[in-house]
Amino acid sequence: MSVATYPDNFHELKEEVRRAGLLDRVPVRGSIEMAAIILSMGIIYAIVLFWDAIEIDSIYKSIALGLFMCIVFTRAVFVSHDILHRQYFKSKSFSMKISYPFSAFILSNSSSWWDFKHNVNHHTWCNVPQKDEDILAMDGAFAPGHTGNKTWLRNSKYLIFWGAMFFMYPAFIVQSYNFVIKRKLWGELFLMLMHWPLVWGVIFYSLPIMDALLVLATLNFVLSPWLAFGFITNHLGCEVFEKEVGEKFSWMELQMRTSRSLRGGILTHWFYGGLNTQIEHHLFPKAPRFNLLKVQKMTKDFARKHNMNYFETSPIEAYVQINNVLKGY
Repeated sequence: MSVATYPDNFHELKEEVRRAGLLDRVPVRGSIEMAAIILSMGIIYAIVLFWDAIEIDSIYKSIALGLFMCIVFTRAVFVSHDILHRQYFKSKSFSMKISYPFSAFILSNSSSWWDFKHNVNHHTWCNVPQKDEDILAMDGAFAPGHTGNKTWLRNSKYLIFWGAMFFMYPAFIVQSYNFVIKRKLWGELFLMLMHWPLVWGVIFYSLPIMDALLVLATLNFVLSPWLAFGFITNHLGCEVFEKEVGEKFSWMELQMRTSRSLRGGILTHWFYGGLNTQIEHHLFPKAPRFNLLKVQKMTKDFARKHNMNYFETSPIEAYVQINNVLKGY
């Protein structure tokens, strides 16, 4: 059984980060990013409404629109995530309400589901199977002692796991609807349902059917792996602890031992939406994404000073590690 080995001195690092102003919320910068996404949605509508006036082959137009929507939707996912962590605004109530335009209208996703699943269970009990359902993915393949025995899944594990990366977005939608219906969150359900006529209804009404289908396919098969290949690097292949063990760890130890950060600079940070600095995000979930690279340097220096292990790999190394764990399933 693992025992706590890290010094319980998180307060020292937190105070250092706080003094540097890296925990200060960023309402102005966050609002600019939100406005940019809303403006981008306006551009999408303009492209759709003036579709025939754009003298480009319809296949190229459809793929280009799908790719542009993918960028907008991806940023909406990351912004909604940041809003719900209250990185922009201090009020949780206001943050929940302001997240709806991005989660419900743009993505048809549930803020309530994400807040419960991610902010409460996952961030509090990271990689603790009794609390964190994320680590039980793929029949518990990444959670020793909680692995199932589905023969059909084992026989096709690589195809199913890596293939599922291309269906992450619809999977999120299904889980969102399941959550809000079970919880009878009818107001949020209504907002989520408005996504279909306001976004896809307009596209399928205005564009030729084959063009609209190509836009949809391009969006899904780029957006889904973009999100999935980002999310899986965060914790899969990291240490997993039973609840009675995790309870003995300090906040810092549990988060650092169950998270993986990725090497890379500004471009990596943009591509992964700040989730590449996963250790820092878990230690300081309210720290704005824009500050996490600076927080990362301070965290690494702090870990080195106190002889703590800091788990960092390249993105490719992370995928190899995940695949190696999958081999043992």
